[in-house]
Amino acid sequence: MLCDTNRVGGDECPWHSAGMSDYERIAKVIRYINEHREQQPNLDCLAAVAGLSASHFHRLFSRWAGITPKDFLKCLTLSDAKQRLREGNSVLDSAIESGLSGPGRLHDLCIRMEAATPGEIKTGGAGWIIKGGVAETPFGDCLVAVNSRGICHLSFFQALEFSTHWKNLEQRWPHASLERDDRVAGELCGRIFGKELHAKEPLKAYVKGTDFQVKVWQALLQVPEGQLVSYGHLARFVESPGASRAVGTAVGTNPIGFLIPCHRVIRETGAQGGYRWGTERKRAIQVWESQRSD
Repeated sequence: MLCDTNRVGGDECPWHSAGMSDYERIAKVIRYINEHREQQPNLDCLAAVAGLSASHFHRLFSRWAGITPKDFLKCLTLSDAKQRLREGNSVLDSAIESGLSGPGRLHDLCIRMEAATPGEIKTGGAGWIIKGGVAETPFGDCLVAVNSRGICHLSFFQALEFSTHWKNLEQRWPHASLERDDRVAGELCGRIFGKELHAKEPLKAYVKGTDFQVKVWQALLQVPEGQLVSYGHLARFVESPGASRAVGTAVGTNPIGFLIPCHRVIRETGAQGGYRWGTERKRAIQVWESQRSD
C-alpha cells in the first residue's frame, strides 16, 4: 500500500504544514506521482500526500489545473510527453520549411523580445530605473522586473530565497537603479499568467545574452503553448544541429522564466531534463498550459 489514507480526517490531515500554498501542495503531489508512477496512486492516496480530504483535494486540484487528478496523472505519463514532443517537433519543422513563419509564430505574436546591444551590456543599465517586485502565480511566488524596454527578469523562488534572486537581478544590471514595486509586479503577472496575454498589446521582453543565447531564446517563442520540443530539434532550428549541449546551456540560462518558455524543452526520450526552478514546477506548467491551450 502506497500511503495510509485512513489517517486522513476532515479537510486537512494533522501532519500537513500550516500555510502551505495550493502550488506547494500540487508540487508535492507531482513529486510523489513521479516517484510512484508505476503504482498509479489513487485519489485517496494523492489526497493524503497533499494533506487534504479526498473531496477537498479533488476540488482544489481541479480548480488549479483545470482537470481532475486522474486526467492529470495521464498527462504525466511518458507516452503523453512523447506525443506532445512529436507535435512540437513537427511545428518547428513546419516553421523551418515556411521560413520561420509557421504555426509556432502564435506565441511570438504575443511576446516581443529585444536583445541588449553591446553598448547597453557594457554600461550595465546605467541611467535606467528597473522596477521589480514579488507576485503570486499559479506556480508559486516569482520575482518579476521591468525597465523602459520591457520585462527583464522573471524567476520563481521558494520561501526565504527572495534576497538571493534580488541580488542576481542587481548583478545582472549592476549600474541600474532598482526599485521594489510589488504593485507593478502583480499587474505584469496578471497579464503573463492570465487570459489577457492574447488580448492586448504584445508583452515586451528585454534580454541580455550572447548572440547564440538570444537566438535560442527567440526560437523558444516559436513553440506553441501546450506543446514540447526536444533539445536536438531546437538545435536544428537555430541551424546548429550538432550543438544540443550548447542549446541546453542557453535554455538553462534563460533570465525570463515562463514568458520565454524554456519549460517546453525536454529530452528526445520524453524525459524532462533540467529546469532551474525545479522539475516539479516544469511538469506543472506543462500540464497547466496543455489544458489551457485545449
